[in-house]
Amino acid sequence: MTGQQEFRWPCEQCGAQLRFAPGQTELVCDHCGHVQKIPARDARGQAEALAEHDLLAALRDDLPRGAMEEVRTATCTGCGALIEFQGATHATECPFCASPVVLDSGAHRQIKPQALVPFALTERQAREAMVGWMGSLWFAPNTLMEYARKGRAMNGVYAPYWTFDAETRSRYSGQRGEYYYETRTVTVRENGRSVQRQERVRKTRWYPASGRVARDFDDVLILGSASLPQGMAKGLAPWSLSALVPYAPDYLAGFDAEGYTVDLAPAHDQAQEEMSWVIHQDVLQDIGGDEQRVDTIDTDWSDETFKHILLPIWLAAYKYNGKSYRFLVNGQTGKVQGERPWSAWKIAFAVLAAAIVAGVAAWIYSKR
Repeated sequence: MTGQQEFRWPCEQCGAQLRFAPGQTELVCDHCGHVQKIPARDARGQAEALAEHDLLAALRDDLPRGAMEEVRTATCTGCGALIEFQGATHATECPFCASPVVLDSGAHRQIKPQALVPFALTERQAREAMVGWMGSLWFAPNTLMEYARKGRAMNGVYAPYWTFDAETRSRYSGQRGEYYYETRTVTVRENGRSVQRQERVRKTRWYPASGRVARDFDDVLILGSASLPQGMAKGLAPWSLSALVPYAPDYLAGFDAEGYTVDLAPAHDQAQEEMSWVIHQDVLQDIGGDEQRVDTIDTDWSDETFKHILLPIWLAAYKYNGKSYRFLVNGQTGKVQGERPWSAWKIAFAVLAAAIVAGVAAWIYSKR
């Protein structure tokens, strides 16, 4: 186990703290404007950093020492997020709920992030994307949009994720349904009389079905944070994981990072659920016919591996009429997810306008 390590990013020119410049591979000094390049790894070092970990070894807590690390963390009392501390910082504000967070009992041992997708959007670009998304909502309050446009800065956070790979071979049994039609005579009432008609009736003939399907899964993505809303986080997809770079603390300069609060085992259970759903769809397609029934699916899982990665998210939280609304922006693509606010005034005006239009239309109709 490695000892606790502090990371600082002093400017070579003036000594002030540097920050990572989104969309670039360099650190920028806000004080004097000096730019420092982030050292790049050679091809071998990059391949080693992005290599998969053996899942069974990790579940046995038997990963190599180099795959583990100790980080200084504190658990937010407001939302439960595990906040990582960089450098000499001992207190900060939770990027998820704005609660004050103070360094707690010390270091936390966890699986080391292997790679990350660097921020591609600046805070200004993320804010423009968020305000544009709000503007596209029907009945969104103008005051909230104006506050979002001019209010406090958004927080850039590297959120923890797991990726899972697996090879699967599945045996199934079920039934294939094929449609056929029969013609029957029915009696109906027509103009007060009983009339006989011919109609076609669809029926289904069922046949036993069984077989095998196979699928290899690559980079099934599972959120490692319990503080981010699952539905909103899923809505930020897709992510381009081809942009992953080996983890380096330099990319965290000027940003927050959250430690994972969803451990490897439950994350793996979620991943298998998602893979099993895909396998079920493969089985339905393999059975064929017009309808399908699946009785059993027996899956063999092999070559299961994983990575721990960080993905960039811009966060914002605003209050409107005493209620907080959270917004997430994908720091790579600019896709936005948020809790939908409503404007009572806009809704009332729309209802009134609709009533006026309906009244005018009725008046015109009565005159005609």
